Amino acid sequence: MKYNTPHACNGLKIVRLLILDVDGVLTRGQVIYDDRGLETKIFDVKDGLGLRLLMDCGIMVVIATGRCAPALRHRCHNLGITRIYDGLRCKSDILEPLSQQCGLAASQMAFVGDDLPDLGLMAKVGLAVAVADATPEVKAAADIITKQPGGQGAVRELCEAILKAQGQWEVMVENIKNERL
Repeated sequence: MKYNTPHACNGLKIVRLLILDVDGVLTRGQVIYDDRGLETKIFDVKDGLGLRLLMDCGIMVVIATGRCAPALRHRCHNLGITRIYDGLRCKSDILEPLSQQCGLAASQMAFVGDDLPDLGLMAKVGLAVAVADATPEVKAAADIITKQPGGQGAVRELCEAILKAQGQWEVMVENIKNERL
């Protein structure tokens, strides 16, 4: 992970809610259609486990994406993610309602993005994260840039960093090792 700002490390310690873009963050950013026009998405299972570990430690996970896709809804259901904001034209519109619903300040929220539509929300949360293959503008706006590209472990990398910064990683690993899930 590359830390772009002085407050990045402290930002990891106070994250209580993680907001994720989908295409280019949870996926490699490719859209695959079959002959019937049905869209397919490919998700990284390690990203999924990282998100489950975060949620097990009480950190909320929210999806904010400009596209609508049944495949995303299936993946979120599988992971237990219930807050899905899709079809968004302006992603930062979710910030105020989320803050009120969850009782959190924007400073306690992190957002992971990869492309230009993510810049508005990145500017308003406490911790802005860009995946390794994000556009130059998104990387410049980020507090943290992951080593891994979107859809290939970037989210898992961030989840581990948050849990380590909050002193929960070692306990989580020990519980898994001893099958105390």
